[in-house]
Amino acid sequence: MGYPVILMTVTDFKLDPDLIYLNHAAVSPWPQRTAGAVKAFAGENASLGSRNYPRWMHTEQAVKQQLQRLINAESADEIALLKNTSEALSVVAYGLPWKSGDNVVITDQEFPSNRIVWESLTSSGVQTRATDITRTDNPEAAIIDRIDASTRLVSVSAVQYGTGLKLDLETLGTACRERGVLFCVDAIQSLGAMTFDARACKADFVMTDAHKWMLGPEGIALFYCRAEVMEQLSLKQYGWHMVEDFLDFDKHDWEVARSARRFECGSPNMTGIHALQASLSLLEEIGIPKIERLILENSRFMIDFIQDHAEALELITPARADRHAGIVTFRPRNESAQSLFERLGNENVMCALRGGGVRFSPHYYTPRKQLFTALELLVA
Repeated sequence: MGYPVILMTVTDFKLDPDLIYLNHAAVSPWPQRTAGAVKAFAGENASLGSRNYPRWMHTEQAVKQQLQRLINAESADEIALLKNTSEALSVVAYGLPWKSGDNVVITDQEFPSNRIVWESLTSSGVQTRATDITRTDNPEAAIIDRIDASTRLVSVSAVQYGTGLKLDLETLGTACRERGVLFCVDAIQSLGAMTFDARACKADFVMTDAHKWMLGPEGIALFYCRAEVMEQLSLKQYGWHMVEDFLDFDKHDWEVARSARRFECGSPNMTGIHALQASLSLLEEIGIPKIERLILENSRFMIDFIQDHAEALELITPARADRHAGIVTFRPRNESAQSLFERLGNENVMCALRGGGVRFSPHYYTPRKQLFTALELLVA
C-alpha cells in the first residue's frame, strides 16, 4: 500500500521523533510558536509585570476577531472567552428561562459535557431526550423527529467524539429555526479541523475548548452567542469585567455589557489568550480549507486501510465521505480494544479508547509515514 508523504514543518511542530501522535481529539501538542508565545509572555510578566496590559487587552480583542473569522460570526461582539466548553454549555443551560414540561433534544453519542448539563435540569421539570443515532442512516431526521411543541433547544456535537460521526448542521439548524427552537452546537471536534459557518448552520450558540484541533491550551474556550438571542440568557455570574464601562472602576450606575463580554465575569486568562492567538495564527496562515483537505485525506487513508483488513479490524466511524471528519474509530476482531490500545501505547502511539474501540485522530501535519506505521501495528 503506497502512501504520499506529508511533511511536518519543523518550524511549526517539534514532537519527540519516537512518538506517533494520533490523539488530537483529546489534547493536542502545541505548535512551536504557541510555546514561544507563552515563554515570551511569561518573561515579559516576570520582568515588567502588567506594564503592557493595554497591549494584552488588544491581544484579547484580536483573539476574538480570529475566532469570529474561524466560525464566520457576524461580529466579534458575539464572541466570549470562557474557561471551557462545559462552562459555556452551563451558561446556556442555566441562563434560559425554562418551564416545567420543556425538553432538550440531544443525541445518544454525546460527550458527557453535552449530556450532564441538560440532565441536571430534571429538577426544574425539563426532560432530556437522547436521540438514538447509532442505528440510522439519517441521524438528522431522527433528531428532528424528536422535536415537538415543548422542545426549547436542540444541542448536538458537530462531530461525535467517539464514533467520529459528522452531522449535517445546516439541515438541523434550518429545522430548528423553522420551528422556533434554539440550536446549540458543541464544535470541539470540528473547529480547527473542518470549515465551520455559524451563520450558515443557523446556530444560536457555539462552544469549544482550544486544546483539541485548534492546537491551543486548556483553560480557554470560545463561546459564541448570536446577538439576536443574547438577551434570552439571564446572567448567573457578575463581576467587574462583564459591565459596559468595565474600566471605570468608580462607576456605580453600571449596566451589563451589550456584547458577549457580559458572559466574562472576571479577569481574562491572559496567558491562554496569548497562546491561543499564536495557535490561531498558524491555522489562519495555512488556511482551514487546506487543513480540512489534509485531515480528510488522512481519514480516508485510515478508513481504506481498515476496510482492506476487514478480517482483523471493524470500522466504527462512518465510511461515507460526508459523514466523518478527523476521527477514525475501529475495533479489533481478534483481541480486545483495551489490549490493542495498550499494545499501541507500548509502541509510542498516542491514541484513545473511545466509542467502543480505539480512536485515531491525526492532524493536518501528521506525517503519513508515521500514520502508516501505526496502522501496520494493528495487523501485526
